[in-house]
Amino acid sequence: MTAIDPSELDSTAEEREARRQRVFTRINTADKWFQVLGLAWLTPILKAAAGDNPKAQGREIWRLLGVPLLAIALFLAAWSTLAPTVQTSLGAIPGPAQVWEQVGNLHADAQREADKEVAFYERQDARNAKLIADGQEDRVKERVYTGKPTYYDQIWTSVKTVFFGFFLASIIAIPLGIAAGLSATVNAAINPLIQIFKPVSPLAWLPIVTMIVSATYASDGFFAKSFLTSAITVTLCSLWPTLINTALGVASIDKDLVSVSKVLKMNTWTKITKLVLPSSLPLIFTGLRLSLGVGWMVLIAAEMLAQNPGLGKFVWDEFQNGSSQSLAKIMVAVFTIGIIGFLLDRLMYAIQSMFTFSNNR
Repeated sequence: MTAIDPSELDSTAEEREARRQRVFTRINTADKWFQVLGLAWLTPILKAAAGDNPKAQGREIWRLLGVPLLAIALFLAAWSTLAPTVQTSLGAIPGPAQVWEQVGNLHADAQREADKEVAFYERQDARNAKLIADGQEDRVKERVYTGKPTYYDQIWTSVKTVFFGFFLASIIAIPLGIAAGLSATVNAAINPLIQIFKPVSPLAWLPIVTMIVSATYASDGFFAKSFLTSAITVTLCSLWPTLINTALGVASIDKDLVSVSKVLKMNTWTKITKLVLPSSLPLIFTGLRLSLGVGWMVLIAAEMLAQNPGLGKFVWDEFQNGSSQSLAKIMVAVFTIGIIGFLLDRLMYAIQSMFTFSNNR
């Protein structure tokens, strides 16, 4: 019988331990992105699978995944139990099953509308091909399908509108915030405006914006008036968190760094790009995340009144419709708005994680 060299056993054990450490290193590296995506519960699952103290990792799995799932289950159970007991003019409050049914109905409506669009363009192509074959090219026309927007179209309209308004807010707020952070005089000048206009509701801004857009913007412009009205209202309500956090971040820069910039005789542009922005990025991104959240919340109210064909208009139309399915469809929209809001925040945090070392979540 061949004897086993103890050194070979030690070498094998060392290799196993090295592989194990590499696995844990990869898991810890991936943990940052799990946190960004809201999937932190994956880390203890992977660590437990790799053999890292399964009991302790089990407690983490329960805390990060089990407790939230239990809370959701209790919420659904309470909703299912209590909803039928609340009667409205449109009937009982819909439970989870009725709301889920409307998700399927909205998807089916979108599919039918997509089929109608395909059929419309097929008929148009066939008609134009026949006209060309008959030598009547002058009668060929290309029309755009004008069917009703689907639920997915309304979601996309809302997302485009909020990002347009958020972009406008950012290009206004960041330069102003930098100026306010660098200059006490500028800060003193704009601070009263911030305190006055920050609390103003979108419902107060909307009539003013509507009148200005109607008076100054041509009807045949690139954007629809309802789109611009909603987007500008979002801008006016969402720029303040970015402005305030940018000013705070710039004003909080280490004074020694400011002294170094003076010694090196940096010009203003170099000082801003090489010193101010890198140092204040964490707070700027915090402001951007807050602004995007405020903008998304404001947008729904703005779309209701401006009649921009997004989720806000969908909710308003269903409320006005008053059918037996309207409440369930409105609740579908409520969950959609909440989920998209969460995804937008995670998107901003992912961008922040790529450009800063902040641990804010």
